[in-house]
Amino acid sequence: MSQLPGDVRAAYRFFAFFLANGTLCLDLLDGIDYRPALMAYGSASEQVMAIFSNVLDVDDQGHVTNLGDAEWRAAQYIRRLCDPTYTVTPPFEPWELDLPM
Repeated sequence: MSQLPGDVRAAYRFFAFFLANGTLCLDLLDGIDYRPALMAYGSASEQVMAIFSNVLDVDDQGHVTNLGDAEWRAAQYIRRLCDPTYTVTPPFEPWELDLPM
């Protein structure tokens, strides 16, 4: 495959839009301006993208099957970053946090 399927590219485009716009998963992040925290620590942005990428599932036809789940897990990381009292449920698995080289 020479290029990511259109559905996957669209998932990343929308995720990036909502993330940068401050409107990612409003049911979890409403009222939290997380953007300064992501910009202050480049590694936090990197981890958010890794979680989104690691959780995102694509079927054999190149269609994203769990966009909401991938967004939610990334949003949970952001929430915990901004609110240390927040408990991520279920806890992150090592594969979700993996930063591939």
